[in-house]
Amino acid sequence: MTNINNLKRDFVICFFCCVSFFCISAEAHDGQEQIPFSAQKAHAPTPLPDRVTLTWEYDPATSQSVTWRTDTSIQEGQAQLAIANANGRALQPQTFEAETTFFKSDINDAHYHSVSFRELQPDTLYTYRVGNGMNWTEYYHFKTASDEPKPFSFIYFGDAQNEVRTHWSRVFREAFRDAPRASFTLHAGDLVDYHYMDSQWGEWHQGPDWVNGTVPIIATAGNHEYRSNSALQRIWKTKEGQEIDVDVVLYGEKEPGIFSAVVRGPEDQYGSLEFSDPGKDGIITDLDTGVEEISGYSRDELIGTAIGDESAPLGDKRRMSEEVPLVSSHWRPQFAFPIQDLPDERLAETLYYIDYQGVRIISLDSNIAIEEQVPWLRNVLENNPNKWTVVTFHHPVFSPASDRDNPVLRQFWKPLLDQYKVDLVLSGHDHIYARTGDIDVTNIKNIPTGYQQAYDPDIGTVFVVSVSGPKMYEVTKGQYAKRFAENTQLYQIIDLDGNTLRFRAFTATGELYDEFKLQKREGQPNQLIESNF
Repeated sequence: MTNINNLKRDFVICFFCCVSFFCISAEAHDGQEQIPFSAQKAHAPTPLPDRVTLTWEYDPATSQSVTWRTDTSIQEGQAQLAIANANGRALQPQTFEAETTFFKSDINDAHYHSVSFRELQPDTLYTYRVGNGMNWTEYYHFKTASDEPKPFSFIYFGDAQNEVRTHWSRVFREAFRDAPRASFTLHAGDLVDYHYMDSQWGEWHQGPDWVNGTVPIIATAGNHEYRSNSALQRIWKTKEGQEIDVDVVLYGEKEPGIFSAVVRGPEDQYGSLEFSDPGKDGIITDLDTGVEEISGYSRDELIGTAIGDESAPLGDKRRMSEEVPLVSSHWRPQFAFPIQDLPDERLAETLYYIDYQGVRIISLDSNIAIEEQVPWLRNVLENNPNKWTVVTFHHPVFSPASDRDNPVLRQFWKPLLDQYKVDLVLSGHDHIYARTGDIDVTNIKNIPTGYQQAYDPDIGTVFVVSVSGPKMYEVTKGQYAKRFAENTQLYQIIDLDGNTLRFRAFTATGELYDEFKLQKREGQPNQLIESNF
């Protein structure tokens, strides 16, 4: 059953969604036929810039980076920048030439453009627009950071990942209603489900819409932002007893308790099958002739057998890929994050830190090269002049979800987080909310080694895992957490003001779900102040 559970966790998408396109249909009226609208059209680039996104490559007090997309008819990009004033017609903007790169996605060709504004004034409101001299966006605003500690807020999202346009967009917009003056948004990985699908990245940009062009983004890469994923790559047994390679093309819940998979055989044959809830039996309930052709088994021989049982006819199991994991080809064209003395070139723009008004925000990459990041992390923590330290990476140190644990992170990273008394660690991946706090550790049972004191008052670090999208798992190891939730989409607002960090978690409907404060104390660990829930 483990194999099928792995599939369920990592690859749930709508069964009727196609790899290369999706359909948007209106309800039929008066007997009219539904009209499909392809992803090629819905997410086609045009001469007008879209996917306008603010990030930081350099110091947030004196710089701002912006990226955007056009079709390939636009060969060169430009940006115009001015200090904002109360009369837009009086602006006298400076023009900047963009760096332009060709990008080929699964459904279209495009150009991405990038400009980094440098030598800006700290704590200053700027206005800018992007285009090519003829086709321009509207003017956006952004404000540079102060060059000294100053109160600010930011919004933290766990996995968006699934049904981003349908369900995640409302979470983002509710969060922005609560914190319209947030200095940035932080995304803890798995922004999309399939890294290569331009339509999913398009939906991710549509959710925030113009906000991404006004409020900068800090993001860490999740496993779904990586190109190699062995769970898609399976091994089946044929009727003759031969093991063959099978690739899962689509996987999803067709209806409650019934799951479907479309697979590709070693000779590019395609087949589909249905099976019951993997959490119960994973019994094959239906299949087509393609599966018969791939496997050599007849329909009657496979119906009623357990797909995840290696002793069953198909004997489905995961095959290990020798492909070197690489971050999605979409990552670097649309984001511009710092590149800082990397221990591995694959970590470019996934391993970095940003200093913002007395806080060092560190992005680690929990997908690859875990041990190799240790010296880099030690140096960044040791040479940190800021009062506060926030670390983000995708896979949590303490996982509350079934069949999930990350002991390697506890082995290599947690000692450094403890040594330097990192204030807050923000993660995703588990599609559950869990937050550490002061609990009775003597009652903790049946959880992996290292959880027994997930919150140590002598250190003061608070670990949080959260989810903002609709994909959910069950809490199975919640005993270690002070507060946890399942089947709940959340966003978090974090306020920093001098010696106080205030953390609030809200549901998708804007209801306060969890709250605590961290109070800095001279020569002592942070004081954790719990709210009453």
